[in-house]
Amino acid sequence: MANAASGMAVHDDCKLKFMELKTKRTYRFIVYKIEEQQKQVMVEKIGEPNQSHEDLAASLPADECRYAVFDFDFLTAEDVPKSRIFFVAWSPDTARVRSKMIYASSKDRFKRELDGIQIELQATDPTEMDLDTFKSRAT
Repeated sequence: MANAASGMAVHDDCKLKFMELKTKRTYRFIVYKIEEQQKQVMVEKIGEPNQSHEDLAASLPADECRYAVFDFDFLTAEDVPKSRIFFVAWSPDTARVRSKMIYASSKDRFKRELDGIQIELQATDPTEMDLDTFKSRAT
């Protein structure tokens, strides 16, 4: 397990599942949660390849922070299929201040553990991560 700057470790499963998403496209998304008692980042939920952006949004709690990666497929202006891997830092306004601080201080170190992130997205409410946002950031 790698140590994050805030003292949070990264469970090996986090990197393993990310590599499967990146190389084999086994998953559409992965939601990560910091387990404060264990002081480590863990995989909380995995989205199957047929799941969508809406499934990712529904997987993020309304009042708790999370990290997520999302394999976003899209067509370019020339109708060429492409894919981008997004890192989403989910920090809703209704989350506890302590939780927001822990997630914010651990984010950069955790993100570095996931080699292959192409675009980062910060979101505090669902409108900041709607499908149009992903499309505009990907192209």
